[in-house]
Amino acid sequence: MSKLSAAFYQRDDVLLISRELLGKVLCTNFHGKLTSGIIVETEAYAGVTDKASHAYGGKRTKRTKTMYASGGTAYVYLCYGIHHLFNIVTNKENIPHAVLIRAIQPRDGIDIILQRLKKKKVDRSLTAGPGSLTRALGIKVKDSGTLLMGNLIWLEDQNIQINNQDILASPRVGVQYARKDANNPWRFQIKGNPWTSPAS
Repeated sequence: MSKLSAAFYQRDDVLLISRELLGKVLCTNFHGKLTSGIIVETEAYAGVTDKASHAYGGKRTKRTKTMYASGGTAYVYLCYGIHHLFNIVTNKENIPHAVLIRAIQPRDGIDIILQRLKKKKVDRSLTAGPGSLTRALGIKVKDSGTLLMGNLIWLEDQNIQINNQDILASPRVGVQYARKDANNPWRFQIKGNPWTSPAS
C-alpha cells in the first residue's frame, strides 16, 4: 500500500481522477484515532466553467479560496449548516477543480466510527452519504486546507482494482440550479456496492 502523492491529484482531468479515486482508501488520524474507508462514490466539479461548482465564473470567497490551492488539498464546507462535506482539490494552483467524496465502505476503526455516530451496529447509514462519512472519520470544516500528503488526512492505494465496467456514471445530486450542467454524468459509483449513498 502507498500514500497517494501530490502528482496524483495535480493532473488536469478531474473526471479521470474522480473515477480513479474509487477503490482508494481515505484515512484519518485525529488524536491517535485511526479510521478509514474505501471510497465507493465520488462527484467531479470542473471549476470556473461548471455551473454546479462553488468556483463557477471564477468566484472566490472566504469559503471557496481553498479550491484555488494546488491539487491534494482538502476543501471542507458546511452544507445546510449541519453537514461537513469533504472534497479533494485537484489540478494545479488557481484551477479550482474538486472531487466530492460521497460514500465510503468502513475499513479501520469501526469501533471509533460507531462511537462518533452514536450507533450500535455496522450498516450503510454509517458512511453512505457525504455528511455521514465525515462524521465517521472525524473530518470538520476546520480541516479545510489540510494537505492530503500528511498524517492527519490522507489517501492510500491498497491495490483494490475497480474495472471500468464496474463504474456507474450518473448525474450529480442536488445541483438542479446548475441548469444544463446538472445533467452531466459526473457522479461515479462502484456498481452493486452496498455502501453507496441512497441518493438517486
